[in-house]
Amino acid sequence: MRPTLLITGAAGYIGTELIKRLSENALVGKIIALDIRSVAQEDRVAGVTYDQADIRNDEFVDLIKKYKPHSIVHLASVVSAGGDPELDYSIDVLGTENVLKACVASGVKQLVVTSSGAAYGYYADNPSWLKETDALRGNDDFPYPRHKRLVEELLAEYRETNPELKQLVLRPGTVLGAATDNQITNLFAKPFMLKIAKSRSDFVFIWDEDVISIIEKGVLEDKEGIYNLAGTGSLSANEIAKILNKPCLVLPALVLGAALDTSRFLKLGKLGAEHVKFIQYRPVLDNKSLREDFGYTPKKTTREVFDFFIANRDQRNT
Repeated sequence: MRPTLLITGAAGYIGTELIKRLSENALVGKIIALDIRSVAQEDRVAGVTYDQADIRNDEFVDLIKKYKPHSIVHLASVVSAGGDPELDYSIDVLGTENVLKACVASGVKQLVVTSSGAAYGYYADNPSWLKETDALRGNDDFPYPRHKRLVEELLAEYRETNPELKQLVLRPGTVLGAATDNQITNLFAKPFMLKIAKSRSDFVFIWDEDVISIIEKGVLEDKEGIYNLAGTGSLSANEIAKILNKPCLVLPALVLGAALDTSRFLKLGKLGAEHVKFIQYRPVLDNKSLREDFGYTPKKTTREVFDFFIANRDQRNT
């Protein structure tokens, strides 16, 4: 009998696409799709069991005991910066802690977690290419990377205290697909490409289909370990501007920070000066371990991912 797989955050984009992929794989057993939101009947995949659950509640632990999955793919998390810090903390950190407790209480054998390259933090002295062994520093004044670091600290504690629970921790760079629409893609929709003075600020992209393939491989092969997810290579703000055929606007960090603070004060936006580092010191992820140790080479390079995204965006806009 093939083992049961449970997915949290199953109604999100990656969760939805992952379920479609896994449901077509004869090697995958029963799939349980959990989300705090209800999935409309017409959007459900045949043969998949759907249930509602808040990962922060005690009822979640009871559900895990009920379904007894072999593996949990934990996708439920906050995916954008600038929200409600307390709510984001409760979902990302406390929610993940509850997932870990449920895994141990129910004898789950494998936990797959999508963390983020943001866990390394946004710092001027980050290595040119960040490896999985580099320090996770987050940023105490920036909730998003701080929460990602705290999640990883929790995971590290459980690797010490509960080694019987295999962990596969994935740290994606910027995920792009045919229809991605988020804070990062908003940068590319402006009439100019924004760059912070005296900062190269490279981007690394990973194709959403690659992310799904990596999770699928990790589940089927019962993998464990920690891996950066990024297409090979990087793109600077200047290179992106050239691809988009747009000017590259260079601003001092203090000027942009003041503008963001003013916008937030006037309730025109959610971001403030502390978020400037989000584009000033972007973590550039090395994917060598993903290729050589995990055994997966992304189908698209960073440049190819970006070209794919732009081509599909332009097609939608015509």
